Amino acid sequence: MIQHMNRLAQFIGTMIDTLLSMYYRLCCFSPRTINLDPKTTMHFWTTKHTSPNKPNLLMIHGFGGDARSQFVHQVRDLSSKFNLFIPDLLFFGKSYSDNPDRTYVFQARCVVEGLKKLDVDRFSVYSISYGGFVAYQMAEMYPEEVEKVVIISTGVGGTEEQKAKLLRKIGRDPKGLFLPQNPADLRQLLSLTIYKTPPLKWCPDFLLQCMLDGLAGNNKKQKLELVDHLLANTADTDLPFLSQETLLIWGDHDNIFPVELAYQLQRHLGAKSRLEIIKDAGHAVSIESAEAVNTLVTSFILGHF
Repeated sequence: MIQHMNRLAQFIGTMIDTLLSMYYRLCCFSPRTINLDPKTTMHFWTTKHTSPNKPNLLMIHGFGGDARSQFVHQVRDLSSKFNLFIPDLLFFGKSYSDNPDRTYVFQARCVVEGLKKLDVDRFSVYSISYGGFVAYQMAEMYPEEVEKVVIISTGVGGTEEQKAKLLRKIGRDPKGLFLPQNPADLRQLLSLTIYKTPPLKWCPDFLLQCMLDGLAGNNKKQKLELVDHLLANTADTDLPFLSQETLLIWGDHDNIFPVELAYQLQRHLGAKSRLEIIKDAGHAVSIESAEAVNTLVTSFILGHF
């Protein structure tokens, strides 16, 4: 029985991986693997035929997936207006490093070094959740390279009190939320991130477990270390200001990083920032309200905001 379950899990994981890759190729993307040094490899999905008439847009995923899975609802629409560069962050997808550094600084540096090897020197950034921490660090570190910043549903600027409140809401080891290991973890994750009826609500536990096993991927130890860094460093007592224009997008029912964090971050960023709250959406606002998010991002980056 266990052997059959393992085979099913492997089959499901392979099918999902294949379908995602097929979709990106149909949307005219190419996979690119870049060796930054003997220890570090970055993997990107990039627009196959870039145009000098289109702005460059870097898209940074969150903890719930890799370069492909979190932007399924964006790539077809946005690729008609931008040259898109979508990396797997380190330890997600096919990006990896033997370097023990788990900071946002290291993630940001590796992404930018990868872009430079792709001959991309100027770009705007679109980021989700955990990716927002990386994007914020990147914008502060590379003010000449980063033109505009989009941050969606992130905890940047959160206080210790706000972090403690989130942990109380989770009510269990938060690592199970970031890296679900069983159907109960996955159901809680979906209930916290999706405001509308969570997908897979009626899916039996054995199928959920097969999906988890099939999609688990590698680098669990390193991902847990990333979670440790995230939980230890959510409180930003000395948050730098950004020189770039910044668009903040939040769902009004975000149960991971509540909307009060959005207002708080906007106050910190000041006049060069704008906040858009999307109604009837949760933490996964870019999935639940994809069309609205895509329109906001396009208008902001192209200067029609």
